[in-house]
Amino acid sequence: MNNRQKAGSGRIPPKKGGKSFGADRSAAFRKPLPDPAANRQSASASACPYAQRCGGCTMSHIPYPEQLRQKQQAVTKLLGHLCRVEPIIGMDDPLHYRSKVHAVIATGRDKQPISGVYARGTHHVVPVRGCLIEDPRADAIIQTIVGMLPRYKLRIYNENTHRGFLRHVLVRTGQHTDQVMVVLVATASEFPGGKAFVAELLEKHPEICTIVLNVNQRETSMVLGTRDVILFGPGYLEDELCGKRFRISPQSFYQVNARQTEVLYRTAIDCAGLTGTETLLDAYCGTGTIGLCAADQVRQLIGVELNADAVRDAKENARLNQVTNARFFCDDAGRFMVKMAKDGLPLDVLMMDPPRAGSDEKFLSSVLTLRPKTVVYVSCNPKTLARDAAVLVKGGYRIDRAIPVDMFPNTPHCEMVMRFCL
Repeated sequence: MNNRQKAGSGRIPPKKGGKSFGADRSAAFRKPLPDPAANRQSASASACPYAQRCGGCTMSHIPYPEQLRQKQQAVTKLLGHLCRVEPIIGMDDPLHYRSKVHAVIATGRDKQPISGVYARGTHHVVPVRGCLIEDPRADAIIQTIVGMLPRYKLRIYNENTHRGFLRHVLVRTGQHTDQVMVVLVATASEFPGGKAFVAELLEKHPEICTIVLNVNQRETSMVLGTRDVILFGPGYLEDELCGKRFRISPQSFYQVNARQTEVLYRTAIDCAGLTGTETLLDAYCGTGTIGLCAADQVRQLIGVELNADAVRDAKENARLNQVTNARFFCDDAGRFMVKMAKDGLPLDVLMMDPPRAGSDEKFLSSVLTLRPKTVVYVSCNPKTLARDAAVLVKGGYRIDRAIPVDMFPNTPHCEMVMRFCL
């Protein structure tokens, strides 16, 4: 890992249908800590030649079973005074799990183009090839692009002068579909030699399903601009989670570890205890992934999200999966729940997956006003979860399950699923 949007740092499933992931299935995802003797990935991870310079995989030198033990200890210290923390769910293979790879394009000391990552806390580019947690298909494509740049005389963007054409390359891969999307982040929509460049890239990597030119003219650290120009294909890829199919555009949020996301989502759905009669509210729903994965097991799904583009994608994902019992609204989730309470509308289960900053006082107050029977909190930051959980407990809820899920092996980050009941 490195500074490429990897869980706080870093470079910027089953058949479709009505399968139940009820509580009786939870044991299937409660794996014991891996046996150190059997964990052949540990030695490979510790051999990463970039770990000390890139600053992303700060635990890569630690055998994976010990990583899990330390994460279990950390979340228990944070949450143990509130509830019992169940055993952490680790990965069978903690390497090459990242399906989203972002490479900074820069000029090396020999004036030749390089790809890499920002060293932690700096804008110094560390050249990286063969990152041990990234999809190797993405790395191969990035290295091909870097090798092509001199022949096409494409100027590399200079952060100091703000001149040049190519800034970044972003590659996203489908875990189940094997589709690959390449995003070239540049400073202009005019791409000199673009047709020939795209044709050569496709010849060398026929696995690519779409290529997009993203225009970013801002003099900031933001990776993507707001305008996309499709150079080849549909401009998006599709992947599957828990039997549902999702469309992923360059701007879409989509979990970077698809293998473990299925475990995370099924764990959350297990915790919801769905019987098919419930109204489920998916707060902070984004593009609708968690809610749509649970849609076959509820009477009605309501998704609420403040980002209008994400709501549009959620509606498209519902259409793509022929989900007819879902409605998505562009609104503040807390305000939406207050309106539900005033209108006397029932809510059985609340599924909430807030950003790293956690929820806020207004939202938690609306939860205590509407008082759904079950709240399932999916957290990417156990510290803010502990803060928010204390508010809900004080408001009358009790915690009856807390399950850590290791979404980002070789880093200190850990996801949590917590169930609250009245």
